[in-house]
Amino acid sequence: MRLILLGPPGAGKGTQAMRLVEKFGIPQLSTGDMLRAAVKAGTPIGRRAQAVMEAGSLVSDDIVVSIVADRIDEPDASNGFILDGFPRTIAQAEALDAMLARKGMKLDAAIELQVDSSKLIDRILRRAEEARAAGHPVRKDDDPEVFKTRLAAYQKDTAAVTPHYRASGVLHGVDGMAPIGEVSASIDEILAAHA
Repeated sequence: MRLILLGPPGAGKGTQAMRLVEKFGIPQLSTGDMLRAAVKAGTPIGRRAQAVMEAGSLVSDDIVVSIVADRIDEPDASNGFILDGFPRTIAQAEALDAMLARKGMKLDAAIELQVDSSKLIDRILRRAEEARAAGHPVRKDDDPEVFKTRLAAYQKDTAAVTPHYRASGVLHGVDGMAPIGEVSASIDEILAAHA
């Protein structure tokens, strides 16, 4: 099962990804984690990424897609993977499609957790309060101002990715404002058609 989870910050992608990892035995791939791992391992692409980051620049789409390409060749991804937080732009989506095609692969589904942006801030504030009450650290991105900045960046760039996947016929929308169990059930229903 090769999946992409789409939706703004706070939509519940991480929660659903954890459940899907358990259900399908496939890894959740975070480009940030993969980038750090490639740099730490000193792979050729990791060394290229490190040089770019040390120069204070953003890592190019080419490097990010190469890191994803290397990662999905690892044994734990042989039955599929979940991409969370990538692709963020149309250029990345097109590069991902081309890379998968070269490997004889394609996405099974891009699942968009559709949410009411105005209600997301309440969700984020609640998440921060629950973390504090439980004695856990509050995530940096659960600060309302940081969250608003991330939401604006999502709406500017990443939201443009959904029409790309709609046009390719793999996009499925799910009500991300529903209770977690209902969101999970909706995703299961979509994926059952692809199993």
